[in-house]
Amino acid sequence: MSVALQERPFGGKVALVTGGGSGIGRASALAFARAGARVMVSDVSPEGGEETTRLIAALGGETAFIPADVSNAEAVAAMVRATVDRFGRLDVAHNNGGIEGPLATIVDYTEEEWDRVVDINLKGVWLCMRQEIPAMLASGGGAIVNTASVSGLKGFPPLLPAYVASKFGVVGLTAVTARAYAGQGIRVNAICPGAIDTPMLDRIGAGAERLGVSLVAENPTGRLGSPAEVAEAVIWLCSEKASFITGQTLTIDGGFLA
Repeated sequence: MSVALQERPFGGKVALVTGGGSGIGRASALAFARAGARVMVSDVSPEGGEETTRLIAALGGETAFIPADVSNAEAVAAMVRATVDRFGRLDVAHNNGGIEGPLATIVDYTEEEWDRVVDINLKGVWLCMRQEIPAMLASGGGAIVNTASVSGLKGFPPLLPAYVASKFGVVGLTAVTARAYAGQGIRVNAICPGAIDTPMLDRIGAGAERLGVSLVAENPTGRLGSPAEVAEAVIWLCSEKASFITGQTLTIDGGFLA
């Protein structure tokens, strides 16, 4: 095998990244492109998504952008269909689209606020996998990584109850889907990032400070994680190096849950 092929383990592969307009999603899309994949970027923000595709193009990668609200079944179906129409197949997906919701106690949440968070964070992952899995089976198999959170393993932070509930749901949905499709060549894993330097963390931190709440407990590493560090884990889980790993949750938190 040539050095070039070794450095491009996703050569000939097609990746789909939701929430690809910023933060972890953007880092993941860039990492897939560097590894040789053709990348479909999706986000509700055209500005963010198109900027990600410009960054990929600057690397010499092949990419396209499609706006999509992952809580909308028709939009998700169109997103996956557009990926296959544009690139001919689908091999890997990072279901990363999500929101934090308002900082409030559970009794202060409105039904509309609760539904919006759960629809995007949990229902959105289900809608994506419902479309991605048939496309991957048609391509001979594939790998999916769903973005959960340390909040999907611990009831924290207490003022984001819908977010916490939705991320616990992502962990469970990942596990049951992995068991269902392991024998058909589909691997499904989840990542559980901790405090990562992203726009979402900026919003959560600012809101917590306004409420006088200590949001992030002391991290043993003494720093935030970077989106690029999370992206490396996504790429590994989707690669052949993780070929016997499915149904797992990989915590990327600098020791926060240790």
